[in-house]
Amino acid sequence: MDYVNLGKTGLKVSRLCLGCMTYGSSAWRPWVLDYDASLPFFKQAWQAGINFYDTADMYSVGASEEVTGRALREVAGKAWRDGVVIATKVFNPMSSEPNDRGLSRKHVMAAIDNSLKRLGTDYVDLYQIHRFDYATPIEETLEALHDVVKAGKARYIGASSMWAWQFMKMLAVSEARGWTRFVSMQPQYNLVYREEEREMLRLCKAEGIGVIPWSPLARGFLAADRKRPSPGQNAPKGETTRASSDPFADHLYYGDADFDVKDALNKVAKARGLPPMQIALAWVLSKPVVTAPIIGASKPHHIPDALKALEVKLTVEEIAAIEAPYNPKTVADHD
Repeated sequence: MDYVNLGKTGLKVSRLCLGCMTYGSSAWRPWVLDYDASLPFFKQAWQAGINFYDTADMYSVGASEEVTGRALREVAGKAWRDGVVIATKVFNPMSSEPNDRGLSRKHVMAAIDNSLKRLGTDYVDLYQIHRFDYATPIEETLEALHDVVKAGKARYIGASSMWAWQFMKMLAVSEARGWTRFVSMQPQYNLVYREEEREMLRLCKAEGIGVIPWSPLARGFLAADRKRPSPGQNAPKGETTRASSDPFADHLYYGDADFDVKDALNKVAKARGLPPMQIALAWVLSKPVVTAPIIGASKPHHIPDALKALEVKLTVEEIAAIEAPYNPKTVADHD
């Protein structure tokens, strides 16, 4: 396993990050695995050298953090805090209470304490805002995050999907006020959603921000051998419980152009004699701005397959062939 710096920080993270939304409670989503079913995936990841784990308070309404903390203590033993990089997030509603959501000072201060309790740790390595909060002044949010870091409850702060102008404004305010600066951005980025190339990825490169993309395999669309639907038919679902019950994916993917990209991906994969998912993940890893894609795992072969992608080096011609069919689409999940 290779380890790289997260942005301009000295923090070393593995080139793959294990996303932990899959682990928590099936009462939240039918495809979520409970602790006993989740533990083997943490063991696989840790034994492979993955030291970077990403969760959020809203995943399974807190249960994902509980499972993540418990599993990492089990698999990492004495190295569980010095050797593990834990990232979590704040923003989404945690109850019906009006102040139990968003990025107000009240919620940020309460949310970090609740996350630490669930994770069973005194601090997280990376505390991220899950989305931009239009209802709270950014100065209020940024000062609260600064205070979280100064209190020793987080080592670094990061952000997730938003417009580039919003992220730049927050970076500028932090710089002007002498507050803790974001060190990472977690955008959606994959072969069938490349809109972040327009501005966000360029901004991150210019500002030295680490990029940890979510959904690098387009929620499994780039991994499964899905066929283009016939006229009048709905797009076929994947083989997993999540793929067959994920309306958000239906909104993001399965357009004609997406299947054109998938066809090009399949062609390169066939020529290489490799699964399409390894080529798709290798493509994300080939981008110099990308620090560590966030991968999901719910089947025994998922992590080993992802690890093999680290060894795949695509040629300029292969990258061009895969990228050529892409058509720009509406920016998603920013508002």
